Amino acid sequence: MKNRFIKLSILLGALGSFTACTDLELEDTDSVSRVQTTGDFTGVSDVAGSLSNAYNSLRGNVETHENLYGLNEGTSDELLIPTRGTDWGDNGVWRTLHQHTWDANHNFVLNTWNAFNSAIFNLTEIIAPESNASAQQVAEAKFLRAFHMFWVMDLYGQVPFREVDEGPDVNPRVMTRSEAFEFVMQDLNDAMANLPSIGPGDGTVQASKAAAHYLLAKLYLNKHIYLGTGSAAAADMTAVVDHVDAIMGEGFQLQEGFFEIFEPSDDTETILYTTSSAGNRMWSTLHYAQGTDDNAAGGWNGFSTLAEFYDLFEGDPNVNTPGSGQEERRGYVPLDGNSSGTYIGKGFLINQQYGADGSQLTDRAGNPLVFTRDFPGLLGNNERNGIRVLKYHPSNGAYTGHVVVFRFADAYLMKAEAIMRGGSSSEDALTMVNDLRELREASPLSSLSEQDMLDERGRELYTEYWRRQDQIRFGTFTSTWEFKDNTEEFRVLFPIPSVALTSNPNLTQNPGY
Repeated sequence: MKNRFIKLSILLGALGSFTACTDLELEDTDSVSRVQTTGDFTGVSDVAGSLSNAYNSLRGNVETHENLYGLNEGTSDELLIPTRGTDWGDNGVWRTLHQHTWDANHNFVLNTWNAFNSAIFNLTEIIAPESNASAQQVAEAKFLRAFHMFWVMDLYGQVPFREVDEGPDVNPRVMTRSEAFEFVMQDLNDAMANLPSIGPGDGTVQASKAAAHYLLAKLYLNKHIYLGTGSAAAADMTAVVDHVDAIMGEGFQLQEGFFEIFEPSDDTETILYTTSSAGNRMWSTLHYAQGTDDNAAGGWNGFSTLAEFYDLFEGDPNVNTPGSGQEERRGYVPLDGNSSGTYIGKGFLINQQYGADGSQLTDRAGNPLVFTRDFPGLLGNNERNGIRVLKYHPSNGAYTGHVVVFRFADAYLMKAEAIMRGGSSSEDALTMVNDLRELREASPLSSLSEQDMLDERGRELYTEYWRRQDQIRFGTFTSTWEFKDNTEEFRVLFPIPSVALTSNPNLTQNPGY
Protein backbone atom coordinates (compact mmCIF):
# COMPACT_ATOMS: atom_id res chain seq x y z
CA MET A 1 0.00 0.00 0.00
CA LYS A 2 2.94 2.36 0.15
CA ASN A 3 5.62 3.38 -2.32
CA ARG A 4 9.20 4.01 -1.34
CA PHE A 5 11.66 5.78 -3.61
CA ILE A 6 15.11 5.44 -2.04
CA LYS A 7 18.23 5.94 -4.15
CA LEU A 8 20.63 4.79 -1.44
CA SER A 9 21.82 1.32 -0.58
CA ILE A 10 19.51 0.92 2.40
CA LEU A 11 16.50 -1.02 1.17
CA LEU A 12 15.35 -2.95 4.19
CA GLY A 13 12.67 -5.20 2.76
CA ALA A 14 8.94 -5.26 3.31
CA LEU A 15 7.76 -3.79 6.59
CA GLY A 16 4.44 -5.60 6.65
CA SER A 17 2.50 -2.48 7.57
CA PHE A 18 -0.87 -4.18 7.24
CA THR A 19 -0.24 -7.22 9.40
CA ALA A 20 -0.56 -7.42 13.14
CA CYS A 21 2.42 -9.68 13.73
CA THR A 22 5.67 -9.36 11.84
CA ASP A 23 9.28 -10.41 12.22
CA LEU A 24 11.33 -7.74 10.51
CA GLU A 25 14.55 -8.78 8.80
CA LEU A 26 17.07 -5.96 8.49
CA GLU A 27 20.33 -5.55 6.65
CA ASP A 28 23.45 -4.15 8.24
CA THR A 29 23.75 -0.87 6.38
CA ASP A 30 24.82 2.74 6.67
CA SER A 31 21.75 4.93 6.40
CA VAL A 32 23.57 7.63 4.49
CA SER A 33 25.84 5.55 2.27
CA ARG A 34 25.88 6.14 -1.49
CA VAL A 35 25.76 3.75 -4.35
CA GLN A 36 29.20 3.68 -5.98
CA THR A 37 29.22 5.88 -9.08
CA THR A 38 31.86 7.12 -11.45
CA GLY A 39 32.66 10.81 -11.79
CA ASP A 40 31.51 13.78 -9.73
CA PHE A 41 27.94 14.58 -8.73
CA THR A 42 26.33 16.43 -11.64
CA GLY A 43 22.89 17.00 -10.22
CA VAL A 44 19.51 15.25 -10.13
CA SER A 45 18.37 14.54 -13.68
CA ASP A 46 14.64 14.87 -12.95
CA VAL A 47 14.04 17.36 -10.14
CA ALA A 48 10.24 17.24 -10.37
CA GLY A 49 10.26 13.45 -10.22
CA SER A 50 12.74 13.39 -7.34
CA LEU A 51 10.66 15.89 -5.38
CA SER A 52 7.58 13.77 -6.00
CA ASN A 53 9.54 10.78 -4.73
CA ALA A 54 10.40 12.76 -1.59
CA TYR A 55 6.72 13.41 -0.90
CA ASN A 56 6.04 9.71 -1.46
CA SER A 57 8.79 8.87 1.02
CA LEU A 58 7.12 11.16 3.55
CA ARG A 59 3.82 9.44 2.84
CA GLY A 60 5.32 6.01 3.49
CA ASN A 61 7.02 7.13 6.71
CA VAL A 62 3.74 8.54 8.04
CA GLU A 63 1.60 5.64 6.89
CA THR A 64 2.98 2.78 8.94
CA HIS A 65 1.84 2.13 12.51
CA GLU A 66 5.39 1.05 13.32
CA ASN A 67 8.67 3.01 13.21
CA LEU A 68 8.04 6.77 13.72
CA TYR A 69 4.50 6.22 14.98
CA GLY A 70 5.57 3.38 17.26
CA LEU A 71 8.48 5.32 18.73
CA ASN A 72 6.37 8.38 19.50
CA GLU A 73 3.11 6.78 20.62
CA GLY A 74 4.03 3.27 21.80
CA THR A 75 6.56 4.70 24.29
CA SER A 76 4.06 7.13 25.84
CA ASP A 77 1.26 6.82 28.38
CA GLU A 78 -1.21 7.12 25.52
CA LEU A 79 -1.02 3.74 23.81
CA LEU A 80 -0.49 0.15 24.89
CA ILE A 81 -0.02 -2.68 22.41
CA PRO A 82 -0.49 -5.78 24.60
CA THR A 83 0.33 -9.30 23.53
CA ARG A 84 -2.92 -11.24 23.03
CA GLY A 85 -2.06 -14.92 23.06
CA THR A 86 0.52 -15.03 20.29
CA ASP A 87 -0.91 -11.98 18.50
CA TRP A 88 1.16 -8.81 18.68
CA GLY A 89 4.06 -10.61 20.31
CA ASP A 90 6.41 -9.57 17.48
CA ASN A 91 9.50 -10.64 19.42
CA GLY A 92 8.70 -8.08 22.11
CA VAL A 93 9.07 -4.96 19.97
CA TRP A 94 5.90 -3.38 21.36
CA ARG A 95 6.38 -4.49 24.97
CA THR A 96 9.91 -3.08 25.16
CA LEU A 97 8.67 0.26 23.87
CA HIS A 98 6.00 0.45 26.55
CA GLN A 99 8.37 -0.64 29.32
CA HIS A 100 11.21 1.66 28.15
CA THR A 101 13.61 -1.26 27.82
CA TRP A 102 14.48 -0.94 24.12
CA ASP A 103 18.08 -1.21 22.97
CA ALA A 104 20.20 -0.27 19.96
CA ASN A 105 18.98 -3.30 17.99
CA HIS A 106 15.28 -2.47 18.14
CA ASN A 107 13.73 -2.77 14.67
CA PHE A 108 11.79 0.49 14.80
CA VAL A 109 14.85 2.41 16.02
CA LEU A 110 16.83 1.22 13.01
CA ASN A 111 14.02 1.51 10.47
CA THR A 112 13.26 5.11 11.43
CA TRP A 113 16.95 6.06 11.47
CA ASN A 114 17.49 4.62 7.99
CA ALA A 115 14.34 6.00 6.40
CA PHE A 116 14.71 9.54 7.67
CA ASN A 117 18.44 9.84 7.08
CA SER A 118 18.07 8.53 3.53
CA ALA A 119 15.35 11.13 2.89
CA ILE A 120 17.69 13.86 4.14
CA PHE A 121 20.37 12.79 1.68
CA ASN A 122 17.99 12.52 -1.27
CA LEU A 123 16.64 15.98 -0.56
CA THR A 124 20.15 17.39 -0.26
CA GLU A 125 20.75 16.19 -3.81
CA ILE A 126 17.70 18.11 -5.01
CA ILE A 127 18.83 21.24 -3.15
CA ALA A 128 22.38 21.10 -4.53
CA PRO A 129 23.11 23.84 -7.13
CA GLU A 130 24.12 21.17 -9.66
CA SER A 131 20.48 20.05 -9.86
CA ASN A 132 19.29 23.45 -11.13
CA ALA A 133 15.99 23.21 -9.25
CA SER A 134 13.62 26.16 -9.34
CA ALA A 135 13.37 28.46 -6.33
CA GLN A 136 10.09 26.84 -5.24
CA GLN A 137 11.45 23.32 -5.74
CA VAL A 138 14.46 24.16 -3.56
CA ALA A 139 12.14 25.67 -0.94
CA GLU A 140 9.92 22.57 -0.84
CA ALA A 141 12.98 20.31 -0.65
CA LYS A 142 14.40 22.39 2.20
CA PHE A 143 11.12 22.15 4.08
CA LEU A 144 11.01 18.39 3.61
CA ARG A 145 14.68 18.06 4.63
CA ALA A 146 13.94 20.15 7.72
CA PHE A 147 10.99 17.89 8.58
CA HIS A 148 13.08 14.73 8.38
CA MET A 149 16.09 16.21 10.17
CA PHE A 150 13.78 17.55 12.89
CA TRP A 151 12.72 14.01 13.70
CA VAL A 152 16.25 12.55 13.64
CA MET A 153 17.38 15.36 15.96
CA ASP A 154 14.36 14.89 18.22
CA LEU A 155 14.58 11.11 18.47
CA TYR A 156 18.34 10.49 18.43
CA GLY A 157 20.02 13.77 19.40
CA GLN A 158 22.59 13.67 16.56
CA VAL A 159 22.37 13.65 12.79
CA PRO A 160 24.84 12.17 10.26
CA PHE A 161 25.19 14.32 7.17
CA ARG A 162 26.86 13.57 3.83
CA GLU A 163 27.52 16.21 1.20
CA VAL A 164 26.50 15.34 -2.34
CA ASP A 165 30.11 15.43 -3.59
CA GLU A 166 31.39 12.99 -0.96
CA GLY A 167 31.96 9.42 -2.11
CA PRO A 168 31.16 6.24 -0.19
CA ASP A 169 34.69 6.14 1.20
CA VAL A 170 34.00 9.28 3.26
CA ASN A 171 32.34 8.78 6.64
CA PRO A 172 29.46 11.23 7.05
CA ARG A 173 30.09 14.03 9.51
CA VAL A 174 27.81 14.09 12.52
CA MET A 175 25.90 17.15 13.72
CA THR A 176 25.30 17.59 17.41
CA ARG A 177 21.75 18.27 18.50
CA SER A 178 22.38 22.02 18.70
CA GLU A 179 24.03 22.02 15.26
CA ALA A 180 21.13 20.09 13.77
CA PHE A 181 18.68 22.48 15.43
CA GLU A 182 20.36 25.45 13.77
CA PHE A 183 20.51 23.61 10.43
CA VAL A 184 16.77 22.90 10.51
CA MET A 185 16.01 26.48 11.49
CA GLN A 186 18.15 27.75 8.62
CA ASP A 187 16.46 25.46 6.09
CA LEU A 188 13.02 26.68 7.14
CA ASN A 189 13.97 30.34 7.17
CA ASP A 190 15.66 30.00 3.77
CA ALA A 191 12.63 28.24 2.35
CA MET A 192 9.96 30.60 3.67
CA ALA A 193 10.09 33.25 0.94
CA ASN A 194 9.69 30.78 -1.92
CA LEU A 195 7.16 28.41 -0.38
CA PRO A 196 3.63 28.83 -1.71
CA SER A 197 0.98 30.51 0.41
CA ILE A 198 -1.65 27.78 0.80
CA GLY A 199 -4.72 28.19 2.97
CA PRO A 200 -7.17 25.53 4.16
CA GLY A 201 -8.19 23.04 1.49
CA ASP A 202 -6.91 20.21 -0.63
CA GLY A 203 -3.66 22.04 -1.42
CA THR A 204 -2.33 21.36 2.07
CA VAL A 205 -0.87 18.11 0.79
CA GLN A 206 2.09 20.31 -0.27
CA ALA A 207 4.76 22.19 1.68
CA SER A 208 3.67 25.75 2.37
CA LYS A 209 4.44 28.86 4.36
CA ALA A 210 1.94 27.78 7.01
CA ALA A 211 3.63 24.36 7.34
CA ALA A 212 7.03 26.06 7.72
CA HIS A 213 5.65 28.40 10.40
CA TYR A 214 4.20 25.40 12.21
CA LEU A 215 7.53 23.54 12.27
CA LEU A 216 9.35 26.71 13.38
CA ALA A 217 6.86 27.09 16.24
CA LYS A 218 7.50 23.48 17.23
CA LEU A 219 11.26 24.12 17.21
CA TYR A 220 11.04 27.22 19.38
CA LEU A 221 8.64 25.53 21.81
CA ASN A 222 11.14 22.70 22.38
CA LYS A 223 14.33 24.74 21.98
CA HIS A 224 15.24 24.59 25.67
CA ILE A 225 14.95 20.81 25.53
CA TYR A 226 17.04 20.46 22.38
CA LEU A 227 19.76 22.85 23.54
CA GLY A 228 19.69 21.69 27.16
CA THR A 229 19.25 25.18 28.63
CA GLY A 230 16.86 23.99 31.33
CA SER A 231 13.94 26.38 30.93
CA ALA A 232 12.14 28.16 28.13
CA ALA A 233 13.32 31.67 27.24
CA ALA A 234 10.61 34.31 26.97
CA ALA A 235 11.93 35.42 23.57
CA ASP A 236 11.61 31.88 22.21
CA MET A 237 8.06 31.61 23.53
CA THR A 238 7.20 34.91 21.87
CA ALA A 239 8.58 33.46 18.63
CA VAL A 240 6.11 30.57 19.02
CA VAL A 241 3.28 33.08 19.36
CA ASP A 242 4.44 34.97 16.26
CA HIS A 243 4.68 31.85 14.10
CA VAL A 244 1.23 30.64 15.17
CA ASP A 245 -0.19 34.08 14.42
CA ALA A 246 1.39 33.79 10.95
CA ILE A 247 -0.44 30.48 10.47
CA MET A 248 -3.69 32.20 11.37
CA GLY A 249 -2.80 34.85 8.84
CA GLU A 250 -2.81 32.12 6.20
CA GLY A 251 -6.46 31.43 7.01
CA PHE A 252 -6.29 28.49 9.43
CA GLN A 253 -8.57 28.35 12.45
CA LEU A 254 -10.20 25.92 14.87
CA GLN A 255 -13.06 23.86 13.46
CA GLU A 256 -16.25 22.68 15.05
CA GLY A 257 -16.90 18.95 14.70
CA PHE A 258 -13.84 17.16 16.06
CA PHE A 259 -13.97 13.85 14.19
CA GLU A 260 -14.84 15.55 10.91
CA ILE A 261 -11.28 16.93 10.86
CA PHE A 262 -10.05 13.38 10.23
CA GLU A 263 -12.31 12.76 7.28
CA PRO A 264 -10.87 13.00 3.74
CA SER A 265 -12.51 16.36 3.12
CA ASP A 266 -11.49 19.99 3.41
CA ASP A 267 -11.41 21.63 6.83
CA THR A 268 -9.97 24.74 8.44
CA GLU A 269 -7.47 22.93 10.68
CA THR A 270 -5.33 20.71 8.43
CA ILE A 271 -2.07 22.56 7.72
CA LEU A 272 -0.32 19.55 6.16
CA TYR A 273 -1.57 16.08 5.30
CA THR A 274 -0.32 13.18 3.23
CA THR A 275 -2.13 10.71 1.03
CA SER A 276 -1.01 7.96 3.41
CA SER A 277 -3.59 5.27 4.02
CA ALA A 278 -5.41 5.75 7.30
CA GLY A 279 -5.91 1.98 7.43
CA ASN A 280 -3.11 1.40 9.92
CA ARG A 281 -4.66 3.89 12.35
CA MET A 282 -8.03 2.13 12.17
CA TRP A 283 -7.50 -1.56 11.75
CA SER A 284 -4.62 -1.84 14.21
CA THR A 285 -7.06 -1.08 17.03
CA LEU A 286 -10.39 -2.60 15.92
CA HIS A 287 -11.36 -6.20 16.67
CA TYR A 288 -11.53 -8.91 14.02
CA ALA A 289 -15.35 -8.79 14.22
CA GLN A 290 -15.48 -5.07 13.46
CA GLY A 291 -15.43 -5.20 9.69
CA THR A 292 -16.99 -3.09 6.96
CA ASP A 293 -18.30 -3.69 3.47
CA ASP A 294 -14.89 -2.85 1.98
CA ASN A 295 -12.93 -4.72 4.66
CA ALA A 296 -15.01 -7.69 5.74
CA ALA A 297 -12.00 -9.27 7.50
CA GLY A 298 -12.18 -6.64 10.23
CA GLY A 299 -9.42 -5.24 12.38
CA TRP A 300 -6.12 -6.57 13.69
CA ASN A 301 -7.05 -6.25 17.39
CA GLY A 302 -3.95 -4.57 18.76
CA PHE A 303 -3.68 -0.95 19.84
CA SER A 304 -5.38 0.11 23.07
CA THR A 305 -5.06 2.85 25.64
CA LEU A 306 -4.55 2.87 29.39
CA ALA A 307 -7.52 3.53 31.68
CA GLU A 308 -5.65 6.42 33.30
CA PHE A 309 -5.31 8.18 29.93
CA TYR A 310 -8.97 7.55 29.09
CA ASP A 311 -9.89 9.04 32.45
CA LEU A 312 -8.38 12.39 31.44
CA PHE A 313 -11.54 12.99 29.42
CA GLU A 314 -14.71 14.43 30.87
CA GLY A 315 -17.60 11.99 31.32
CA ASP A 316 -18.60 8.83 33.16
CA PRO A 317 -15.42 6.72 33.29
CA ASN A 318 -17.33 3.45 33.08
CA VAL A 319 -19.47 4.03 30.01
CA ASN A 320 -19.08 5.85 26.70
CA THR A 321 -22.45 5.50 24.97
CA PRO A 322 -24.23 8.62 23.62
CA GLY A 323 -25.45 10.89 26.41
CA SER A 324 -22.89 9.73 28.99
CA GLY A 325 -21.83 13.28 29.83
CA GLN A 326 -18.65 12.93 27.80
CA GLU A 327 -16.83 15.68 25.95
CA GLU A 328 -16.86 15.42 22.17
CA ARG A 329 -13.25 14.28 21.88
CA ARG A 330 -13.87 11.11 23.88
CA GLY A 331 -16.30 9.97 21.20
CA TYR A 332 -18.97 7.35 21.78
CA VAL A 333 -20.05 3.75 21.21
CA PRO A 334 -23.36 3.71 19.27
CA LEU A 335 -26.10 1.43 20.50
CA ASP A 336 -27.93 1.05 17.19
CA GLY A 337 -26.84 -0.40 13.88
CA ASN A 338 -26.01 1.60 10.78
CA SER A 339 -24.59 0.83 7.38
CA SER A 340 -21.13 1.61 5.97
CA GLY A 341 -19.30 1.00 9.22
CA THR A 342 -20.96 3.81 11.15
CA TYR A 343 -22.10 1.26 13.74
CA ILE A 344 -18.47 1.32 14.88
CA GLY A 345 -17.90 4.00 17.49
CA LYS A 346 -15.53 6.96 17.39
CA GLY A 347 -12.84 8.01 19.82
CA PHE A 348 -12.56 5.57 22.74
CA LEU A 349 -14.38 2.25 22.46
CA ILE A 350 -15.23 0.62 25.77
CA ASN A 351 -17.67 -2.07 26.99
CA GLN A 352 -20.05 -3.93 24.66
CA GLN A 353 -19.58 -3.37 20.92
CA TYR A 354 -22.42 -3.68 18.44
CA GLY A 355 -22.91 -4.82 14.85
CA ALA A 356 -24.51 -3.15 11.85
CA ASP A 357 -27.90 -4.61 12.80
CA GLY A 358 -27.60 -3.44 16.41
CA SER A 359 -26.82 -6.91 17.76
CA GLN A 360 -24.12 -7.51 20.34
CA LEU A 361 -20.82 -8.53 18.72
CA THR A 362 -18.83 -11.49 20.03
CA ASP A 363 -15.18 -12.43 19.88
CA ARG A 364 -13.91 -15.48 17.99
CA ALA A 365 -14.69 -17.77 20.93
CA GLY A 366 -18.27 -16.50 21.19
CA ASN A 367 -17.79 -14.27 24.25
CA PRO A 368 -19.55 -10.88 24.25
CA LEU A 369 -17.18 -8.35 22.67
CA VAL A 370 -16.78 -6.19 25.74
CA PHE A 371 -13.67 -3.97 25.69
CA THR A 372 -12.39 -3.70 29.26
CA ARG A 373 -10.69 -0.83 31.06
CA ASP A 374 -7.95 -3.04 32.43
CA PHE A 375 -5.39 -5.63 31.37
CA PRO A 376 -3.99 -8.61 33.29
CA GLY A 377 -0.53 -7.51 32.11
CA LEU A 378 1.50 -6.94 28.97
CA LEU A 379 1.20 -10.68 28.34
CA GLY A 380 -1.73 -13.03 28.79
CA ASN A 381 -4.43 -10.80 27.36
CA ASN A 382 -7.55 -12.02 25.62
CA GLU A 383 -9.22 -10.51 22.56
CA ARG A 384 -11.35 -8.17 24.64
CA ASN A 385 -8.87 -6.51 27.00
CA GLY A 386 -8.32 -2.81 26.57
CA ILE A 387 -10.12 0.37 25.51
CA ARG A 388 -9.63 0.93 21.79
CA VAL A 389 -8.74 4.27 20.16
CA LEU A 390 -10.27 5.32 16.84
CA LYS A 391 -9.73 8.84 15.49
CA TYR A 392 -9.92 8.02 11.78
CA HIS A 393 -13.07 6.09 10.92
CA PRO A 394 -13.71 3.20 8.50
CA SER A 395 -16.98 4.78 7.33
CA ASN A 396 -14.73 7.07 5.27
CA GLY A 397 -13.22 4.03 3.51
CA ALA A 398 -11.20 1.03 4.63
CA TYR A 399 -7.87 2.49 3.51
CA THR A 400 -8.67 6.12 2.71
CA GLY A 401 -5.53 8.04 1.76
CA HIS A 402 -5.67 11.03 4.09
CA VAL A 403 -3.55 11.34 7.26
CA VAL A 404 -3.14 14.68 9.02
CA VAL A 405 0.50 15.61 9.81
CA PHE A 406 0.22 19.22 11.05
CA ARG A 407 -3.00 20.55 12.57
CA PHE A 408 -4.02 24.03 13.66
CA ALA A 409 -5.36 22.94 17.06
CA ASP A 410 -1.83 21.81 17.88
CA ALA A 411 -0.47 25.21 16.82
CA TYR A 412 -3.21 26.90 18.86
CA LEU A 413 -2.24 24.92 21.98
CA MET A 414 1.45 25.59 21.29
CA LYS A 415 0.63 29.30 21.39
CA ALA A 416 -1.32 28.95 24.65
CA GLU A 417 1.55 27.00 26.20
CA ALA A 418 4.08 29.57 25.00
CA ILE A 419 2.04 32.35 26.62
CA MET A 420 1.90 30.31 29.82
CA ARG A 421 5.70 29.98 29.67
CA GLY A 422 6.25 33.74 29.34
CA GLY A 423 5.66 34.56 25.69
CA SER A 424 4.32 38.02 24.89
CA SER A 425 0.75 38.19 23.63
CA SER A 426 -2.43 40.15 24.19
CA GLU A 427 -4.22 36.82 24.67
CA ASP A 428 -4.55 34.78 27.85
CA ALA A 429 -3.56 31.09 27.94
CA LEU A 430 -6.45 29.98 30.17
CA THR A 431 -8.99 31.80 28.01
CA MET A 432 -7.54 30.19 24.89
CA VAL A 433 -7.71 26.70 26.37
CA ASN A 434 -11.25 27.24 27.59
CA ASP A 435 -12.33 28.52 24.17
CA LEU A 436 -11.06 25.27 22.69
CA ARG A 437 -12.74 23.23 25.42
CA GLU A 438 -16.05 24.99 24.77
CA LEU A 439 -15.73 24.13 21.08
CA ARG A 440 -15.12 20.48 22.06
CA GLU A 441 -18.12 20.41 24.45
CA ALA A 442 -16.03 20.24 27.62
CA SER A 443 -16.40 22.26 30.82
CA PRO A 444 -14.11 25.26 31.37
CA LEU A 445 -11.05 25.03 33.59
CA SER A 446 -10.78 27.40 36.56
CA SER A 447 -6.97 27.55 36.39
CA LEU A 448 -4.17 26.32 34.15
CA SER A 449 -1.18 24.41 35.48
CA GLU A 450 1.49 22.64 33.45
CA GLN A 451 -0.29 19.35 34.14
CA ASP A 452 -3.53 20.87 32.88
CA MET A 453 -1.81 21.93 29.67
CA LEU A 454 -0.25 18.53 29.12
CA ASP A 455 -3.60 16.87 29.76
CA GLU A 456 -5.34 19.21 27.32
CA ARG A 457 -2.80 18.46 24.63
CA GLY A 458 -3.40 14.76 25.24
CA ARG A 459 -7.16 15.14 24.94
CA GLU A 460 -6.91 17.10 21.71
CA LEU A 461 -3.95 15.44 19.98
CA TYR A 462 -4.04 11.77 20.98
CA THR A 463 -2.46 9.44 18.39
CA GLU A 464 -1.09 12.37 16.36
CA TYR A 465 2.63 11.67 17.03
CA TRP A 466 3.21 14.32 19.71
CA ARG A 467 2.68 12.56 23.04
CA ARG A 468 6.28 11.43 23.62
CA GLN A 469 7.65 14.88 22.79
CA ASP A 470 5.05 16.56 24.97
CA GLN A 471 5.78 14.28 27.91
CA ILE A 472 9.50 15.01 27.58
CA ARG A 473 8.87 18.77 27.53
CA PHE A 474 6.60 18.57 30.59
CA GLY A 475 8.94 16.21 32.45
CA THR A 476 6.68 13.15 32.67
CA PHE A 477 8.19 10.83 30.06
CA THR A 478 10.52 9.16 32.57
CA SER A 479 7.87 8.82 35.27
CA THR A 480 5.91 5.61 35.82
CA TRP A 481 2.53 4.45 34.53
CA GLU A 482 0.76 1.12 34.25
CA PHE A 483 3.19 -1.70 33.31
CA LYS A 484 6.03 0.83 33.03
CA ASP A 485 8.36 1.14 36.03
CA ASN A 486 11.55 2.27 34.30
CA THR A 487 12.51 5.87 35.16
CA GLU A 488 15.89 6.05 33.42
CA GLU A 489 16.41 9.66 32.31
CA PHE A 490 18.50 8.74 29.28
CA ARG A 491 15.42 7.23 27.62
CA VAL A 492 14.44 10.70 26.39
CA LEU A 493 16.73 9.84 23.47
CA PHE A 494 16.77 6.62 21.50
CA PRO A 495 20.05 4.80 20.91
CA ILE A 496 22.02 5.11 17.70
CA PRO A 497 21.42 1.79 15.92
CA SER A 498 24.26 -0.67 16.39
CA VAL A 499 24.80 -1.14 12.65
CA ALA A 500 25.05 2.63 12.15
CA LEU A 501 27.80 2.83 14.77
CA THR A 502 29.68 0.07 12.99
CA SER A 503 29.44 1.74 9.59
CA ASN A 504 30.21 5.31 10.66
CA PRO A 505 32.91 5.78 13.33
CA ASN A 506 32.02 9.49 13.59
CA LEU A 507 28.86 8.48 15.46
CA THR A 508 28.95 7.92 19.21
CA GLN A 509 26.37 6.01 21.20
CA ASN A 510 23.99 8.07 23.32
CA PRO A 511 24.58 7.86 27.10
CA GLY A 512 22.96 4.92 28.86
CA TYR A 513 23.08 2.55 25.91
